[in-house]
Amino acid sequence: MTKKDIAEEIRKAVEVLRKGGIILYPTDTIWGLGCDASNADAVAKIYEIKQRPDSKSLVLLASDMDMIARNVQAIPNIAIDLVEVNDKPMTIIYPDALCDGYHLAPNVAAEDGSVGIRIPLTESCKDLVHRFGRPIVSTSANISGEPAPQTYEDIPEEIINAVDLVMAPALEKESTGIPSQIFKLGMDGTIKIIRP
Repeated sequence: MTKKDIAEEIRKAVEVLRKGGIILYPTDTIWGLGCDASNADAVAKIYEIKQRPDSKSLVLLASDMDMIARNVQAIPNIAIDLVEVNDKPMTIIYPDALCDGYHLAPNVAAEDGSVGIRIPLTESCKDLVHRFGRPIVSTSANISGEPAPQTYEDIPEEIINAVDLVMAPALEKESTGIPSQIFKLGMDGTIKIIRP
């Protein structure tokens, strides 16, 4: 794909996200279902598509640490160190992310108020989040309990038919095809490895 083609794909996706729609897109890891993470109705649609209880949290993508800081209550110091040395996809679970004055939808968080956020490593995915200007939901494009799709061909037809926009499968060449590492951080600097 040319840079112009990629820019057009991103433009269309941002338009759908702004209208509260659901996109199917290749992240830096695997194919994901995405929506505006501040729109509770859009988030509810994703739970419905995945046939997943909304008591489970969803991973979000942010373009940079500034976007994370605008959307969570506090960032443990260790998070900044981890992001600076990171060279593969890494989701960080931030404690007590939801509070008054912040804009994430309540149904993206875990029951303890924590939220998992990743800064994508691929340019097209990072550009998508940057152009949208707010965190985007990034949950695997599968029915809950089924394997996560590594390529476009692995995505169930019922998922494809349920979204408002499918981004170009050619964009998946940037994806690793492997889910991210997940670390849960405490404000005291503790690190719990959820997925190595």
